[in-house]
Amino acid sequence: MAQLTKLTLLSALFALFIPLSMHAQSTKYKCMLQMTNYMGEGAYIVISIINTNNGYEKTLYILGADRKWYSSLKEWDKAQKKKSENISAVTGASVSGGDRAVVTLDIDNAKINAGYSLRFESAVEDKPYYAKDLEILLTTESLAAKNDGTGYIRYVRFSAN
Repeated sequence: MAQLTKLTLLSALFALFIPLSMHAQSTKYKCMLQMTNYMGEGAYIVISIINTNNGYEKTLYILGADRKWYSSLKEWDKAQKKKSENISAVTGASVSGGDRAVVTLDIDNAKINAGYSLRFESAVEDKPYYAKDLEILLTTESLAAKNDGTGYIRYVRFSAN
C-alpha cells in the first residue's frame, strides 16, 4: 500500500511539473514599424537586444536581406565581427520611406523588466546613419506603448501574439 501511495504522489507531482516546464520561456511580439516620409532607398534596420553593459546580446530581426549592405549598420556589424550569430532565419525585406513593416520578435521573458533594451539601428544608402534610431528599455510598459524613433523610424508599436 505504501508503494501505491508513493506512486500516486509521484504521478501527481509529474502532472504538476510537466505543464510548468512547457510554459513559454519567451513571448512572440508583433512589431509594427511606421517609417518617416524620407526620399531614397529602402532602410536597413536591425533590431537587437542590448544587455545591461550596453553590449549586443542578440539580433532579433534584420529588415534588409542583402548581406553586402550589413556593414552600413556600423555598430551592429562591429559586434557581429566579434561574436557572429546565425541570422538567416531573422531577415526580411528593407522598408521604404512612408511604408510600414510588421515583423515578429521572439523575446526571452527573462529579459523583460531586467535592465535590457531594444535597439533599432538604421541606415539608408547615401543618407545619415542612426546607431540608435530608437532605443527603449525592455519593460512591460514600453512594450505596451507607442515608441517614437529619431531617424527613419517614425514610431514602433508592439502587440503580444
